[in-house]
Amino acid sequence: QVQLVESGGGLVEAGDSLTLSCVGTGRAFSMYGVAWFRQAPGKEREFVAGVSWRGGSTYSSDSVKGRFTIARDNAKNTIYLQMNSLKPEDTAVYSCAADQYGAGEDHPHAYEYWGQGTQVTVAS
Repeated sequence: QVQLVESGGGLVEAGDSLTLSCVGTGRAFSMYGVAWFRQAPGKEREFVAGVSWRGGSTYSSDSVKGRFTIARDNAKNTIYLQMNSLKPEDTAVYSCAADQYGAGEDHPHAYEYWGQGTQVTVAS
């Protein structure tokens, strides 16, 4: 079993940057594929970016491609989401999710473990 804790959210202005962190505790976190999802009020959960358990493959949605980058540091049991050029439409609760030996898939049902989420608000 693994526990996930997100941090780094906050209130920023359009064009600013934020870095979210997802720390995994419990069993060997390096064995887990991890993804970031987000959910805005009244909208469905949306895949943002994912990284495979080996770390060799990363994926991101078209809406954030070129602006957001996902990376993992297995020595720190941490997954990062670097978010640049933030837009008001990026406002949402961002959650990380983990799946043992996962590939960083874009479907939420692929993930067994979820964090509580961190709020990101981008003012125009």
